[in-house]
Amino acid sequence: MPHSLTPRDTGNLPAIGAPPLIRLDAYVAEDGSTVVNGHLLEMGGTRPPNEAILDAVAMFARTLGAPVAATVIDRSVRQVARLRVYPDGSSRTIAEEEDLPPGHERTTAEEEAFPPLARVERIIQHARREELHAAFVLAGALREHLTLRRGAEDELSLEARAIEAYIAYLRGDYMTSTALALTVARIRCRTDLKRAVPEVARATAAWQRMREEGQITTRGRELLHMWERLSAEGLLREPSHQAMAQAVRSRIERGSQYVEGRNPAFAPALTATQVPATPEDEPLRPTRRGLRRFTRRPARSDD
Repeated sequence: MPHSLTPRDTGNLPAIGAPPLIRLDAYVAEDGSTVVNGHLLEMGGTRPPNEAILDAVAMFARTLGAPVAATVIDRSVRQVARLRVYPDGSSRTIAEEEDLPPGHERTTAEEEAFPPLARVERIIQHARREELHAAFVLAGALREHLTLRRGAEDELSLEARAIEAYIAYLRGDYMTSTALALTVARIRCRTDLKRAVPEVARATAAWQRMREEGQITTRGRELLHMWERLSAEGLLREPSHQAMAQAVRSRIERGSQYVEGRNPAFAPALTATQVPATPEDEPLRPTRRGLRRFTRRPARSDD
């Protein structure tokens, strides 16, 4: 079952000692699934995501008795909105330059209040209970916010993307899984070649199960280029990796062929420890003031 966000759930409240202006994060997936502070909201009926987000953030503000800031990534409209919500339920949108503290200090405040690894643990719990939709949406929300704060090449951002790729694989969405895993592999090939081999293997595991002809060829050629580069650097020491590289070459040469059976190459991606925008990350429109759907007057009731 999805988590329901209420003030009584202390797991949703900021950590003790967090800065006075608490900063939450929210996410709206393309299908309308809505996440606040790492928890999937129960929407119910036809309640719009923006209303659910404002209600949830207002509950934090009332509980704390102080204004609460929120960064909302809305993939349904490819936009980032920055909000300030007050205990009386009113809200306004603000520009990025109004959102204090800025830069690294803001990122630190966000992640000290709501540690990313605690969210990874929650995602893993959903996945182990086979609640794969919830796990996938939460992983996407975490990856989007970490990428916005830290950049795509940051270690935590890469971890979140690898987990999202693995959950997509479990759901049978091999095109999405391949795209996500390939992005991790692409970044590793550029920044840390020695750590690229397992990431290329995971991308290959998803690609081997794809059926889309055009994507098979396009993605397969990129994978083959990666395997050839790793081989030239003397990094294919495991027979299993050499076999995967050869399998990519053979499949491209003979045309697409669906590969049955689960591939264990992906399994290590789901752990709790452990650039410019990538092609798979559609750009988000910049924040602007006055977004009507996130603006409320003080007289509006949240009950």
